[in-house]
Amino acid sequence: MAGNPTVYSIAPGVPFLDSLAAGLLDRYSGDAFALSDIKVFLPTRRACRALTEAFLRQSDGKALLLPQLVPLGEAEQSDETLLSEDEPLSGPALEIPPAISDLQRQFALSRLILEAERQRLDEAPSPANAARLAAALISLLDQVETEQLSFDGLSDLVAADYAAHWQVTLDFLRIVTEQWPDVLAVLGCEDPAIRRNLLSAAQVERWQNSPPAGPVYAAGSTGSIPATAAMLEMIAHLPQGGVILPGYDPTLEEHGPVDLPATHPQYGMARLIRRIGIESGKVEPWVSSVPSRCSDERVHLIRAATAPPEAAANDVDIDFSKALNQVSFVTCPTSQEEAGVIALALRETLETPDKTAALITPDRTLARRVAAELRRWDIEIDDSAGQPLSSTPVGTYLQLLAACFADHLAPTQLLALFKHPLAAGGIDAAGFRSRVRLLERLVLRGPRPGPGFEGIETVLKSLSAEGSPYLDDALLLRGWVAGLQSKAAAFETLMANSESVPLLDLIDTHIQCAEGLAASGETSGPDRLWAGEDGEAAASFIAELRESAATFPAVPGYDYPALLDVLMSSRIVRPRFGTYPRLHIWGLLEARMQSADLICLGGLNETVWPSEPKADPWMSRPMRDAFGLPPAERRIGLSAHDFVQAFCAEQVMVTRAERVEGTPTVPARWLLRLDNVLEGGGDQRVRCARFSDR
Repeated sequence: MAGNPTVYSIAPGVPFLDSLAAGLLDRYSGDAFALSDIKVFLPTRRACRALTEAFLRQSDGKALLLPQLVPLGEAEQSDETLLSEDEPLSGPALEIPPAISDLQRQFALSRLILEAERQRLDEAPSPANAARLAAALISLLDQVETEQLSFDGLSDLVAADYAAHWQVTLDFLRIVTEQWPDVLAVLGCEDPAIRRNLLSAAQVERWQNSPPAGPVYAAGSTGSIPATAAMLEMIAHLPQGGVILPGYDPTLEEHGPVDLPATHPQYGMARLIRRIGIESGKVEPWVSSVPSRCSDERVHLIRAATAPPEAAANDVDIDFSKALNQVSFVTCPTSQEEAGVIALALRETLETPDKTAALITPDRTLARRVAAELRRWDIEIDDSAGQPLSSTPVGTYLQLLAACFADHLAPTQLLALFKHPLAAGGIDAAGFRSRVRLLERLVLRGPRPGPGFEGIETVLKSLSAEGSPYLDDALLLRGWVAGLQSKAAAFETLMANSESVPLLDLIDTHIQCAEGLAASGETSGPDRLWAGEDGEAAASFIAELRESAATFPAVPGYDYPALLDVLMSSRIVRPRFGTYPRLHIWGLLEARMQSADLICLGGLNETVWPSEPKADPWMSRPMRDAFGLPPAERRIGLSAHDFVQAFCAEQVMVTRAERVEGTPTVPARWLLRLDNVLEGGGDQRVRCARFSDR
């Protein structure tokens, strides 16, 4: 590529987005319209929104013509790979097929799996198991396509030195190697990862032929995805382009080239620097008016703790007292107590006006516990990860309804459904709960009634016989149960059918029954069921589900609840408002480039942060290496970089639990390395004061 590459770096202790905004404002302060000519590429849409807020802070709320902010759609997460649907290009639309939706892709692969297993075993797996296998196949597809590999090399992997069952796996993977491309061609769609690769390649080619007239920056990305790395390489060589790295350490190669392991926090950026073709020492610091929020000693400390032996980082003279100023380490006996400590720290932050705080953790259980603790003070915290649709009130209501009729109105399932807040049965909520309690006392606490509404009617009929002490109550319940039965008759019939029925019919009767049961005396069922954020998300999910289910094979009624649960679990609901604006819970991806006055790093145990690499259901580690997929250790390197960046905040609290669910834990490797650096420095006073709880 022509031209000298331009690469900047923002130090770990400097708030990344505020520094980026302040630097751009300083560079183009002479022209009120200059900012609108700039294009800034950021890793995610959340980062784009956060940069907009940073511009407001740095300009004191003045009106601005902001740069064009474009998400690269970078996906660097642990389990599943989330791919942005945003097109990172401008100008005329390219003739590239649209990306297939997640639900449509899962349904299409589920159909292929059902057919393949029917041919192999003469019987098909349950639709829920097929959907789970489809989700695993989607993950493999995304990995292979993201790394720009070809499935043609799969046949060369299964040799005599591999186990025999890998040949079975290879036969199964013919679904994606032979059948899936034909399915996409018929649908007129493309896999999201392939579409992103095509769009990125087209943009790079366009810039090569015609460089953009205005400045172009790419900020915050480490180029872990090949298509993204190609974009960054091109931007760095543009005449008015520049790549801005988060927390790059230019001192790594002061003593010569260093071969970093994949677990090192600088591994991804060092590889990107080599690809761009610039020497480490020529990475320029990004100049802005935003100062660092932590001392240089803390940056030196964390770099010494994570440095490889040949980097000679431990030669730096570190003042441990300054390095650990406003840093606290808390070890709790259990994860529940850890959540309480974090919640107290976040709650205390609200006592200071304008002070912000955030919990950064990959541990979703810890995040939920902290959110629950904060609700004791009526504090609803902003959790960036959201929650699965299946865990929301509307989601649980729909699941309980399906499970109840699949189990033929078993007492426990029926009571769980009727006691759900959304269940009203067409009358006021108080009257409905009163009848439910009466039904439980008269019918459901004795011997189990027969299946369905008919079994309940049989018991009530015997209780309403002449001279029965329960005559009046039984007559009241008979009329009430008859009304409920009329609302659910169609759904009950389909769910009781032992034969397979069209999935679309199950969905339609399910929703009709759900709306009828959700109606109250004053509000219609649809108005109650589809209200709120979870209701809107559920309505969107059901609409997409109906569209995709039209061509899905018939499903037995007893398999419907499990299939619904699998599909709903993958849909995430995030609150749009109603949370405290100064408190946040961030996952590792969401926390990148974000800043707060207090950062709580929670769950610092091995297998949690960093997370333990999970076994690949399709390939062994040697097969992954031979095929060209990245090693699992690369995720550890990304987690290490996240920890280093967060550790350099203004005020930091690091927490861990000695036991989780009764099982002893091991401190995260970064805590042990910090401990070793402190012990090697001979400052026992600081070490004991800060690590006395360990």
